[in-house]
Amino acid sequence: MTNFLQIPDQTVTLLFFLQGTLLHNAPNRGAANLVDHLRFETGPRNLGKFSQEVRTMEPLTLSRPSRPANIASRVFLLVLLGLATLTSRMGYAQPPPPPCHPNPRANLDMAIVRERGDIRHLPGPLKDRLVELAGRPHSQLPTQAYAEAHFDHAPFKPKPSQLFQYYLLDTTGFEPNPFTARIPGVNDTAMLTATGPNCGLPTIGSVRVVLEPKPGLPTDPNDVGAFIDIFTDIDGLFVINNESGWYEGWMIHDVTVAPINNTPRSDGHAQFGAILQADAAKLKAMGSGNNIPGNTFTTDGNAPHFPSATDHFPDIQANVVPVQLSMGAWNTLQQSDGHAYWEFNYTTNWIHPLYELPFTGGIPGTFEAGQVGALQSIVPGSGPNGVKNDPVPYGDNPNNKGVIQASGPRDTDKFDADDDSQREFRQRFIPSGLANEIFLDVYQRLASFEPGVTDFKPRLFDAYAAEVARVDTNGDGVVSASEGDVDTASDGFADNTRLFIPATQFKRFAVTREINDGLLAPRFAPSQKGWVLSGTLVPVSPSAPASEGEDGDDR
Repeated sequence: MTNFLQIPDQTVTLLFFLQGTLLHNAPNRGAANLVDHLRFETGPRNLGKFSQEVRTMEPLTLSRPSRPANIASRVFLLVLLGLATLTSRMGYAQPPPPPCHPNPRANLDMAIVRERGDIRHLPGPLKDRLVELAGRPHSQLPTQAYAEAHFDHAPFKPKPSQLFQYYLLDTTGFEPNPFTARIPGVNDTAMLTATGPNCGLPTIGSVRVVLEPKPGLPTDPNDVGAFIDIFTDIDGLFVINNESGWYEGWMIHDVTVAPINNTPRSDGHAQFGAILQADAAKLKAMGSGNNIPGNTFTTDGNAPHFPSATDHFPDIQANVVPVQLSMGAWNTLQQSDGHAYWEFNYTTNWIHPLYELPFTGGIPGTFEAGQVGALQSIVPGSGPNGVKNDPVPYGDNPNNKGVIQASGPRDTDKFDADDDSQREFRQRFIPSGLANEIFLDVYQRLASFEPGVTDFKPRLFDAYAAEVARVDTNGDGVVSASEGDVDTASDGFADNTRLFIPATQFKRFAVTREINDGLLAPRFAPSQKGWVLSGTLVPVSPSAPASEGEDGDDR
């Protein structure tokens, strides 16, 4: 098996410098041959052969000998010869097994990525993963991160974005499924459709989470007003061709047990983000007593069980409650690599309508009960037990002029406008912190919220309608862009900061294989049955420079 040599950072820098010197001063066949050897294939069995090849290469012949070029060529030869003795300190990129074809530029691609300005300063494990992706067959290298801010004084140089966390993704952290494994009697004779490209190279990926240090905006990633860029790079997923399918990334926050505030609202309900003492007593009595304030909440009261390769749907599943934030839809490229970009801020930190969950098939028993697709959220509203809107004023209008407000077609990215009537008002999503609040009603306020109701569906539907109503000032069951703006006052609070979960609290990441089923919730949510990749958060402190150059439009 052929391996590709991974050149150390300092050597690559020297090679690139010498390469430029040679091509500038000695543009002849000998120099070209030397430069071409940056792409050499090597491994333990043929390093000696490579060394011999370098010794016997055609010598440089210069029509006009120059001392700098001669010195550079000699040093260049010494560096190349020295590479043959460095195998004990180097790693090798694994090409795909035959009959698949390796990346013929693996050595050069890995060196370029390792030295690239947006990657050079990243933590070792993340950098290694990006370099590994570069060494594989690919349609494009990992996405370059450009700065989104610059200094406010001449010469107005770009201000680097700052990496403060990342995720490394693979297929080992959840129950194998027909997308990620051969299952006898299920797909062992069928064509592979998700993982398995390049003759079975493991499917891997990385997610970089970087903060834009824009003037006037927060530079603390724990501040929900911060603007953050997210770069996902994946290798080893087949392109989805049929029925408008796609892959989708999800940042996942696991609900924690709320703190106790024993002063209820006027209606007897617990305060926002809190539970009453009576709620806390019921939670502590569950299972082994895990559910005390500050702990990760579990549905059985036992220690947290996160998704695992040993799980088995439907009887052995995670017992945590996930709030899953979509990173948007994307697909892979010709060589089975995928690259996605997404912006995290208070205009995007919004969650699918939670009342879809009983209809995804991911809750045990719902598929068998025929509930898959029994309800959809195409026309925005506050769910089965809340406000149901007329599709004419609240549907996706093909006309330029809207029925109620200015715009006809729904455009949920049209969050801001100088005229509020031109902001989108038909959001199906809700702010992430509001989703968390709904789950507190459903799972933790066992004494203060509908204590006589124990069935999941009515608790969810009632909680959704009740909590949306606290923010929905016009009573249409929808949290519009203006109502959900971080600066808007609601429910007795001066602003909506409380309605958003900071990026640093999304401790897990998953990628799902989606079909066009009309639902915004993850496929088979809240289970892991639609997953093809997952990983956990790695914090970076102090943050690391993670961009090079400047975005052409850094507004």
